[in-house]
Amino acid sequence: MESLDPVYSYDGVTQGLILNIYDTLIKFKGSSLTEYEAAVAEKVPTVENGLISKDGLTYTFPIRKGLKFHNGEDLTPEDVRYSLLRFMLSDRAGGPSNLFLEPVFAVTSTRAAKGGFTITDKDILQAVTVKGDNVVVKLKRPFAPFLSIVARWSYVMSKSWCAQNGEWDGDIKTWKEFNNRSKDSSYLFNNTNGTGPFKLARWDIGAKRLTLVSNENYFAGAPKIKNIHLMTVDEPSTMRLMLESGDADIAEISTKFEEQFKGQNKVTIASNLPRLKTDPVIFFTLDVNTEANPDIGSGKLDGNGIPGDFFKDKDLRKAFAHSFDYKAFLEQSMKGSGSMAYGPVPEGLLGYDKNAPHYDFDLKKAEEYFKKAWGGKVWEKGFKFVITYNTSGEMRQIACEIIKRNVESINPKFKVELRGVTWASFLEKTDARKMPMWSRGWVADYADPHNFIFPFLHSQGRYAYSQAFKNDTIDRLTEQAVSEVNVKKRAELYKQIQALAYDEAVQIYTVHPTGLWGFNNRVKGFYDNPVFMGIYFYPLYKE
Repeated sequence: MESLDPVYSYDGVTQGLILNIYDTLIKFKGSSLTEYEAAVAEKVPTVENGLISKDGLTYTFPIRKGLKFHNGEDLTPEDVRYSLLRFMLSDRAGGPSNLFLEPVFAVTSTRAAKGGFTITDKDILQAVTVKGDNVVVKLKRPFAPFLSIVARWSYVMSKSWCAQNGEWDGDIKTWKEFNNRSKDSSYLFNNTNGTGPFKLARWDIGAKRLTLVSNENYFAGAPKIKNIHLMTVDEPSTMRLMLESGDADIAEISTKFEEQFKGQNKVTIASNLPRLKTDPVIFFTLDVNTEANPDIGSGKLDGNGIPGDFFKDKDLRKAFAHSFDYKAFLEQSMKGSGSMAYGPVPEGLLGYDKNAPHYDFDLKKAEEYFKKAWGGKVWEKGFKFVITYNTSGEMRQIACEIIKRNVESINPKFKVELRGVTWASFLEKTDARKMPMWSRGWVADYADPHNFIFPFLHSQGRYAYSQAFKNDTIDRLTEQAVSEVNVKKRAELYKQIQALAYDEAVQIYTVHPTGLWGFNNRVKGFYDNPVFMGIYFYPLYKE
């Protein structure tokens, strides 16, 4: 885990833990992605109950009375206002603050590219207000997935407790002092104070172990499980023995080790669990940073390297797209655990279409496109460059190996090298546009297609920006789709966007993986939601 402060951590492991410590205003109902239930808020806002304005710009959340933080303080509407603003205004680079900044302020960062800030104090004071027992949020534009974001990310914390421990005290004059700090400068790095069903007891960072204890005063009733011990176990055979013996109750398992757990009468396997995930994806950088860059060889189209704009050629990108063996990857490498990806949007969300145009594995077509690329120069001269993956991404490495093998089989002048780098180095190289071709993936922050379309295809999205990809029509349709409240019209817009993405062939989509959990048969009450990124422990009990 990176940090226990909700405004800093943007990884699935940490977020899967935090949802057990902090309550959100509303939450997803069971395993549903479209139904919500009240939590800190007494009611789920709708247009029908008058808590969402007819123009879709104002959301009112009546705050539940009687809730207490883990330290015994009463939760107030001001705590909710403070928590929403702190989440947005802390805005750590690479953190999750953009999820609320986009709908509330119509920006993806509080900081302008050329210095200064993108929002004013007046904007902030008007955006989130307290009116009696209600917290009112005003958006800059209608934003269809707003409630989905609230259900996943509106963690509520104590304003007074934060201030007493050196965090922002809510004063509009000082928020910039707490903007984009290092993660270990936050008191909340390893301290928590939520209203959720569990409290933090201990976090042993070095040993990768963490202990939670039940919140006996939880508003929905004390949890049945009193102590939760979380740990990292690297060896699958050790994990299997721990599950069988009862030393471990529940564990996330890689699909390639599923067979080891079958036939064990003390262990239940929950497989093919839906996941809002597109991974791995292979990306092309259209404008590579050539300065002191060994990944592009000579830097010229001479058989010993590639120029920085090598992948601007659409025929070249299509050649690579036809060089990937999609079916073999799903059935052999992924053991059939997932579905074929025909675009960035995974199955289960608006915009997923099994009949969408997609690239098939076809080396003859790949050869045709290679011969067209760069006016025939690619076929004549050949190329040499590096494809990069992160060292902990086994399936991403396998995807890179597949495309290397197939591309090199087409023409002996085609040379592709593979390089695995640490996650920190991978992120640094991505931001610097140093990698001509690379493999990565995406898991949903919230249950809406915008959370895939924007990062993958909008020019200001995380991946498209790193690729130096910009399509004005895709940008316009993406902005239109997220503001559209009519479901049928939204679906049609996402269909158009993904058809344009297919034509651009700027990314190679492989699969949408599923999840796999194993648990001791004594464990009951387990249910899975694709946006949890972990386990919600509250419903669990043991026989």
